[in-house]
Amino acid sequence: MKQKNKKALICGVSGQDGGWLSKFLISKGYEVWGTTRKKGDAHLGNLRQLGIQNQVMVTTMNPENYQSVFEVIKASSPDEVYYLAGQSSVGMSFVEPVETISSIALGTLNVLEACRKYDKNIRIYNAGSGECFGDTKGRAANENTPFKPQSPYAAAKVSAYWFVNSYRESYGMYACTGILFNHESPLRPKHFVTQKVISTARQIAGGDHVHLELGCLDISRDWGWAPEYVEAMWLMLQKDNAEDYVIATGVANSLEDFVCTVFKQLGMDWKEYVKISNEFHRPNDIRYSCGDATKANINLGWKPSKRMKDIIPLMIKKNKVNYNE
Repeated sequence: MKQKNKKALICGVSGQDGGWLSKFLISKGYEVWGTTRKKGDAHLGNLRQLGIQNQVMVTTMNPENYQSVFEVIKASSPDEVYYLAGQSSVGMSFVEPVETISSIALGTLNVLEACRKYDKNIRIYNAGSGECFGDTKGRAANENTPFKPQSPYAAAKVSAYWFVNSYRESYGMYACTGILFNHESPLRPKHFVTQKVISTARQIAGGDHVHLELGCLDISRDWGWAPEYVEAMWLMLQKDNAEDYVIATGVANSLEDFVCTVFKQLGMDWKEYVKISNEFHRPNDIRYSCGDATKANINLGWKPSKRMKDIIPLMIKKNKVNYNE
């Protein structure tokens, strides 16, 4: 008798990670459902770019409304749920803190409770963030590093982490959090600094008389390759026991290094085109952020192959990029 294909529900399927995860799960033979807040396919550009729009069952869901979440869980009846929804910009979280907290923390809680009520055997992945650790002060954070959130976004992610922990311990549910550090790809939205740097640099290289305006260049981040990180999400749900994992490259680079590398790739000196503006300073920005994924390497067999220097060329040639890389 042929084994039934697994079914996955991706909450927040229209984002960068939602697109890559959909493609990965489809390659594994999954039936993939995905949720968005808005009706219609105008905002499903990532799925179209990856050539999988017609292979994902897309439905609307409001993560902050329990009934909406429960109805989608019931309709899709998934084996696995990946909660990637919620306001995703650290900077925007200072502008819209209430929406950020609600969409991330309440959204996660609603998914956990809906799965508990409908089917406790559903395996749940929650998208955490390296931002939860705050400034790691020159060191790489691991699963035992205390949280110290420095933004409404990070505070929301910490709340969601503890909801997942509580449901796992209280109800024996298979629920885990992937504490992912920064991960990039050509699907990254334009308001993220990495995509802003690359798109503006390409404009300049093409002859446009513009400047790149940034806030602080001496911040350092651990940048990985998004397609590799979504594989780690899936691996977390394939183990016998649910555990939380840090996913990172273990290498941090400054934003200045990132900018310099991008402009150098395009044959330009970044100092001629970059302006520092107070407009882009956050109220409380992290100076150094880096993660240690040793546990994921040992338990999941996961190890990143791409780091900042590998990622930048792939993002620069985004119009020609091979999305199977």
